[in-house]
Amino acid sequence: MKKAFFSLVMVLATLLAQAQIQEPVKFKTEWKQLTDHEVEIVFTGIIDPGWHVYSTDLGDGGPISATFNTDKLEGAEKVGTLRPEGKEISSFDKLFEMQVRYFEHTARFVQKLKLTGGDYHIAGYLEYGACNDANCLPPTQVEFAFNGKAAAMSGQEAAPVLPPATPSTPEKNVIGSADAKTSIQVADKADYWEPVIEELQALGETVSQADMSWLYIFGMGFVGGLVALFTPCVWPIIPMTVSFFLKRSKDKKKGIRDAYLYGASIVVIYVALGLVITLIWGANALNALSTNAVFNLFFFLMLVVFAASFFGAFEITLPSKWSNAVDSKAEATSGLLSIFLMAFTLSLVSFSCTGPIIGFLLVEVSTTGSILAPTLGMLGFALALALPFTLFALFPSWLKSMPKSGGWMNVIKVTLGFLELAFAFKFLSVADLAYGWGLLDRETFLSIWIVLFALLGFYLLGKIKFPHDDDNAKVSVPRFFLALASLAFAVYMVPGLWGAPLKAVSAFAPPMQTQDFNLYTDEVHAQFTDYDLGMEYARQHGKPVMLDFTGYGCVNCRKMELSVWTDPKVSDLINNDYVLITLYVDDKTPLPAPVKIQENGKERTLRTVGDKWSYLQRVKFGANAQPFYVLIDNEGKPLNKSYSYDEDIDKYVDFLQKGLEKYE
Repeated sequence: MKKAFFSLVMVLATLLAQAQIQEPVKFKTEWKQLTDHEVEIVFTGIIDPGWHVYSTDLGDGGPISATFNTDKLEGAEKVGTLRPEGKEISSFDKLFEMQVRYFEHTARFVQKLKLTGGDYHIAGYLEYGACNDANCLPPTQVEFAFNGKAAAMSGQEAAPVLPPATPSTPEKNVIGSADAKTSIQVADKADYWEPVIEELQALGETVSQADMSWLYIFGMGFVGGLVALFTPCVWPIIPMTVSFFLKRSKDKKKGIRDAYLYGASIVVIYVALGLVITLIWGANALNALSTNAVFNLFFFLMLVVFAASFFGAFEITLPSKWSNAVDSKAEATSGLLSIFLMAFTLSLVSFSCTGPIIGFLLVEVSTTGSILAPTLGMLGFALALALPFTLFALFPSWLKSMPKSGGWMNVIKVTLGFLELAFAFKFLSVADLAYGWGLLDRETFLSIWIVLFALLGFYLLGKIKFPHDDDNAKVSVPRFFLALASLAFAVYMVPGLWGAPLKAVSAFAPPMQTQDFNLYTDEVHAQFTDYDLGMEYARQHGKPVMLDFTGYGCVNCRKMELSVWTDPKVSDLINNDYVLITLYVDDKTPLPAPVKIQENGKERTLRTVGDKWSYLQRVKFGANAQPFYVLIDNEGKPLNKSYSYDEDIDKYVDFLQKGLEKYE
């Protein structure tokens, strides 16, 4: 029993040590005989949830395309190119500014071959790229080898075709192993490649980062619900509803209970809305829509209409017969059903104010791709909306201190109109990039936002009036401070017209590449793109090293570089205190000769510079996803646990400073 327990502990320890090596895609290779001289090599991949595999022929400057590559092709020739099959998803990628195609759940690629007769020897590999929302794998290879004999191409009687042999074992040229001192033989620098996985774990290395997206989605919904409370469609209803529940029953406890049930009914109604949207569309469909050019144009128009409604041009209301019918049904029933129908009536009659807020919220959470996103967003929205009904029922004396309805509620509506109009241009930007209209480069987008937030500031100061505003010339203190914040934000964006990074709007504005006039030069550049040369330089100059495992097709790598590395504290630490070595795991530059390695009991072939750096990341640090940042001394030993995708600048600065402290 003790022996079995000890074995279990050892297995768990081994799994934990390898936990950072991600294998989200598992391919199998099949030989499919069509005729005596026509065959297909079929690659079928099973993809873990949340990951996707890119399709073929995506073009330069984009993610890694799937390709069919041969090291040996004797007795056969390729017919056409690698063919993707199955449910291929196409969407516009905002970072690469191009349309990309990929597979989720299952990927299938087929390469047709023609056998020329006699013995055939075919060996090579399928190369593909895979990403999720936070990480990308380096170019990954699926090796194959088939040997056999085909019928002659002449009119002679065809010889029987032998079944494909198992993948042949090429001559070994091992350059390293995960179980031993690992190196590519470069002078005397073998120690640089020595695995340090255990040292990283001793420093507190974790297998994954906490996912804060659900909390963010819930928070967005809750804030949206709080804003909806203070609109003319909801605020005046609160005291009437609470008073109704407290007065219709002589039992105060029953009145409070009814008010609780009313609030709970509101939560149920809006959460059900979120569930229905998820069930109809699905998380993946919502995420695809969020990057689809046509739907982004639709979102733009929808938010413009919502903004016009909030400005007072018209009201978006549901048919009055719906609310009248539900209200009549509520009066004709009693008990829990009556309370639920009253809550449903509130949802209908308040739609002109809550509809635009809910619409904007659902559009925003769709970009997360999470199956729970719409439901979580609606849960936050509903809890905020239901909260005052419960609190005022519990403390009815608070009703006397409630601010009375008035023109201030229309100010909230108009302010929301400005915000929805500003966010509408975010979606227009995606469509503009997709179709190449060139309407919204970064300067144009920022100019529109500067004007919008300046106008909002002037409105809050009472210099601009809309149809439903009252004539009160006084500006309250809260309005003054909101106006100050809006005008200050407009001024803050002005330097962006000359290329300032503007981190506060980096998630909304078009990419910096669309900027026509850019004076900003404070950027971080790698000192070396070769690991061994960079380590030798660091040793000669007595400096620590920051390794940046990245990829040309890594979306989140670019986000980190634009939003984190541009911070003066971060750029100063990297440029002055570290030797920055950037290693592109998808660098297609061929090695002088292919190199065979043994890794975890499997033989692999390193063919490109990117293969070499990807191998280094796996065997030395026990990870294979990007972005991946690790600090080491000039002997190759870690100074801190690694850092992945997290745009928190303070955390990144702390990560760099702790490495320096340990080095010193």
